[in-house]
Amino acid sequence: MTTNQTPALPQDLDKALLVGRVLRSEGPAVVAVRKGRLVDITRHAATVSDLLERSDLLAIVRDAEGEDLGDAAALVSAAEQGQAGASGLKLLAPCDLQAIKACGVTFAVSLLERVIEEQAKGDPARASQLRGDLQATIGTNLSELEPGGEAAMNLKTELSKRGLWSQYMEVGIGPDAEVFTKSQPMSAVGHGSAVGLHPASHWNNPEPEIVLAVNSRAEAVGATLGNDVNLRDIEGRSALLLGKAKDNNGSCSIGPFIRLFDGSFTIDTVRECEVRMLIEGVDDNFELAGASFMREISRDPLDLVRQTCGKHHQYPDGFMLFLGTMFSPIKDRDAQGGGFTHHPGDRVSISTPAIGTLVNTVQRSDEIEPWTFGVRALYNNLAQRGLLAAK
Repeated sequence: MTTNQTPALPQDLDKALLVGRVLRSEGPAVVAVRKGRLVDITRHAATVSDLLERSDLLAIVRDAEGEDLGDAAALVSAAEQGQAGASGLKLLAPCDLQAIKACGVTFAVSLLERVIEEQAKGDPARASQLRGDLQATIGTNLSELEPGGEAAMNLKTELSKRGLWSQYMEVGIGPDAEVFTKSQPMSAVGHGSAVGLHPASHWNNPEPEIVLAVNSRAEAVGATLGNDVNLRDIEGRSALLLGKAKDNNGSCSIGPFIRLFDGSFTIDTVRECEVRMLIEGVDDNFELAGASFMREISRDPLDLVRQTCGKHHQYPDGFMLFLGTMFSPIKDRDAQGGGFTHHPGDRVSISTPAIGTLVNTVQRSDEIEPWTFGVRALYNNLAQRGLLAAK
């Protein structure tokens, strides 16, 4: 088995404005990365949610005084090995109080795979035949359709006549995006941690995505990487099982850091990103690589933000927004025609040069460390440290 050597930090690190969270002996700390060094800026913003609300956000990240905690690259490297960094530091997911939302079926390829899951009723053995039949029946390039546009609505009518319309088609090419709650505030795991698969699932896969960091004013202020772990058999049985398929212990990974938007990194950079993924099996030397090209997304990232937040719905602590993926692994692993599913111990690397690389290993959600440190625990800890002065 080869090991992914893609740098965990942005290729233009000297230009990147990075913020994140680390666990110190006294509790969670908000950090900035400057010249490759971790700087604790918690006394300027006790949470990342607070920080992203600041009108002087970029100035704080660039210049605010703080304690030097050591080399950022050394910490992310230690995290990948499942180890603590210098002075016992642990890298955490770079968000805290924010809601964690996700958009589904935003790429044509993933749209077809969701329809296949639905029609296969969670049975991977049926998926291969259904894939060919559905592609032949549709006979069009779905990525060229504007969701909600005239051509998309004409296709919807035609598919309905043939009895092929699907709820996934509705959100894939209809006017309204699928936006769901992926995970709870404080529950995301970070770079180097294990992600969890519900023990009832036997057909599952990672979903490599860009994740926008959005403040309470619905302003996208930065971006990072995420793994929207997907249980294909459970969601395939019924879309009403989405909560069970998407939100369980360790099912959401975000990191390593949030890169803030500035003159060298903008929403246009996100629109042109190529998000790569490598899956490496430790028990069978299996390898699978793939990529999502953000230029092929069916809905603009800022349109997804608008559909998530506005006069219709507010997020006073901000939110993290997974933008969706076009990567649906179908390479056979255990049996011909059986497609892909995870094995315990798989190593998943998600990368794009402008943001870096997010690495996680895969285990069962009932066998990894349980989530116990939530919002109440965070605020108790911050209060004990004297970091909750009224502003």
